[in-house]
Amino acid sequence: MPVSDESRLVAVVLAGPAALDAIRAAWSAGEAVAVVDPAAPAATVAARLEALRPEFVVDHDGRTRRADALPVPAGTAAVVATSGTTAEPKLVVHTHASLEASARAVSSVLAAGPDDVWLACVPLSSIAGLAIVARAEVGGQDVVALRRFETGAVAAAAGSASRRPATLVSLVPTMLRRLLSDAPDAPARFRRILLGGGPVPDGLLAEGRAAGAAVTTTYGQTETGGGCVHDGRPLPGVEVRVDGPPGATGEILVRGAVVTPGFLRDPEATRSRLSPGGWWHTRDAGQLDADGRLTVVDRLDDLVITGGVNVSPTAVEAALATHPDVADVMVTGRPDPEWGERVVAYVVPRDPSNEPTLAALREHGRAAGLGAAELPREVVVVRSVPRTPNGKPIRRLTGG
Repeated sequence: MPVSDESRLVAVVLAGPAALDAIRAAWSAGEAVAVVDPAAPAATVAARLEALRPEFVVDHDGRTRRADALPVPAGTAAVVATSGTTAEPKLVVHTHASLEASARAVSSVLAAGPDDVWLACVPLSSIAGLAIVARAEVGGQDVVALRRFETGAVAAAAGSASRRPATLVSLVPTMLRRLLSDAPDAPARFRRILLGGGPVPDGLLAEGRAAGAAVTTTYGQTETGGGCVHDGRPLPGVEVRVDGPPGATGEILVRGAVVTPGFLRDPEATRSRLSPGGWWHTRDAGQLDADGRLTVVDRLDDLVITGGVNVSPTAVEAALATHPDVADVMVTGRPDPEWGERVVAYVVPRDPSNEPTLAALREHGRAAGLGAAELPREVVVVRSVPRTPNGKPIRRLTGG
């Protein structure tokens, strides 16, 4: 990926193979890319382009120049939007150096070689998808890019009928769950599955491995170039610490060449997250055990503080999701005059005519091991839970 002094930003409003070709063409020309999901609402695409102010836009109509372009910092390889689960998406800058550092670290732990083939079935507009392209560029692997995740297409890409079957893939938990349901033989065909993008239920991990899948759990952010911790261990060249006493829960901090230099045209937000010592404040809560293995608890901004107790909504969701009458669930906090905040469960019933009651969910949660503070104090029945393309709940949309 050659570096250009021109700092031209190209917005790629395409998906799948067309997006892959456009990214490679831009990088070959020394340009920076920002991939925008073409399936997003037109207003969302327009707002993203207005925020990016790229010099060129590449879409199904070809390549056009924008008159209102603004430059990006020299050495920029990509600008990637965060998922926006707790706040409006931020535009994260990655340099050629940061993407290359991430690509080399991941490739080394996977022992990826020229015979490997990456499957990109996560959106190329996300860091998870873009990082796959960077890894292949650095490591010399082929990439198979899908326009969207479909279990049949994923199974086919890893199947013996493919000219060169895919050997490496990044998935989010909902994708692995669907594969195990719809194409149970497919996960075992990959040499390695990187599983990230959110909390991984223990049951899902056990089910995948029981089906013969070689699964590595990953933790990272858009700002860290994607997964920078594999199975709780930082990648080579990555430092991780938790802000607080040993063994306590605190904010996860990351340092290394994989970390972003900051947010696009937002120095104040960058200063609030990137310390002078190079530590990136993730705003995630976690714990480091005595052996240095990281456990991620939740987003700090998502924690519900009720009666002075920090409650992880993800842990509550995992317990309530096992109730037989619950099809989907999202947990947030709402202001409460007595408790400060109360735990609220937004529930999609499996059968709309048989909505689970608050009492039933509290009883189920208690049986599943939730503490008194973790039990929901309110249930809101909804038709669907707002989620990102990677399956993360968008808690900010509840207004809670």
